[in-house]
Amino acid sequence: MSDTPAPGTRAPRVVLGVAGGIAAYKAALLLRELSETGHDVTVVPTAASERFVGRATWEALSGKPVATDVWSHADQVPHVRLGRHADLVVVAPATADLLARAAHGLADDLLTNVLLTATCPVLLAPAMHTEMWLNPAVQANVALLRSRGVTVLDPASGRLTGADSGPGRLPEPADIAAACRRLLGSGSRPRDLAGRRVVVSAGGTREPLDPVRFLGNRSSGRQGVALAAAAAARGAHVTLVTAHVEGPAPAAVDVVSVQTAAELADAVQSRAAASDVVVMAAAVADFRPSARASAKIKKSEDPSRDPVVVLERNPDVLAGLVADRTGAAPVLVGFAAETGDETGSVLDHGRAKLARKGCDLLVLNEVGETKGFATPTNAVTILGRDGSEREVAETSKDVVADAVWDAVVPMLPPVVPTPDPAADPASGA
Repeated sequence: MSDTPAPGTRAPRVVLGVAGGIAAYKAALLLRELSETGHDVTVVPTAASERFVGRATWEALSGKPVATDVWSHADQVPHVRLGRHADLVVVAPATADLLARAAHGLADDLLTNVLLTATCPVLLAPAMHTEMWLNPAVQANVALLRSRGVTVLDPASGRLTGADSGPGRLPEPADIAAACRRLLGSGSRPRDLAGRRVVVSAGGTREPLDPVRFLGNRSSGRQGVALAAAAAARGAHVTLVTAHVEGPAPAAVDVVSVQTAAELADAVQSRAAASDVVVMAAAVADFRPSARASAKIKKSEDPSRDPVVVLERNPDVLAGLVADRTGAAPVLVGFAAETGDETGSVLDHGRAKLARKGCDLLVLNEVGETKGFATPTNAVTILGRDGSEREVAETSKDVVADAVWDAVVPMLPPVVPTPDPAADPASGA
């Protein structure tokens, strides 16, 4: 999906609501990113948010007047017009107060009126202190909003106001913008995964050495998250098994959090048999320490007595899935992060891995310090067990995700409709 509208098409209309939290300053970065990628953005700040960021900032960055109350320009009925005409409404930050008012249908300012009249997708990006986010009342409001189809991002973990740290930090503006683009593009995606159950693994596993150290890798999990989001947009019921990932999980997916390769293997294998597709996008550690120290490993004054870490193999999750499946289901997709060496090219290693693993598709990408891992873009070759090869030149990970699903869909058998007992005369209904 392109970040900018095609020539001759209307720019997507986005209403950016800004609630009264200290993270309101980050909404200015979100506004700039959306504006610079071809979106027509109207900012609707609450009165409280203007104590943090003034109207002049919003008008300068958006290039248009800011709407703040239901009384200004009453002849244009802004509390109805803005919501009706928007292609997306996003609120960042969404405070605990804003979430409560949205969940319970209050309409005491222009922004909550817009939320009530919006017929387009709505995205809320919460930001608040950890204790507020974890409060049962806030969690109940979030659950209620999600049950009504509102996309509520999970906040990030990190430094909050003052010296506090924990979950409650506003997701990075780039991550919120990516979520906006996914929602705006979901209407143009085919619903070719409707009725399918999909499992996607994402992120890098962490194998503990002691209570404070671990063996890990450079994976950010962004590609796996993009795959899960794209599958959900195409109609699938998605379970995302996440090891260490950067940024929030997409909305409308079930999330299972794990740490180690063994935990990831258990989570994926227990769900594979009931799934139509399993995509192993996680960067699973090949080895783990054979023993985990119960206390922090300390240096010795004598270097000759420094500890030696003995490694043992982790389970090969993808190979196990191939060995355990019966018939053609589920469709199994592996990922191979490769570097070329004296024994062969990246493509040589990818083809060999596909033959060795026996999965249906293998998504091959070259990795390095500035390639593949921890970057917003990717370039891959999708290898098929039938000998097919499709190159996807460097592009956003969202586009790569759709290319993978485009390759998966033709491999799926027709969806078998679930019988309706009420339509069966023999049921007695």
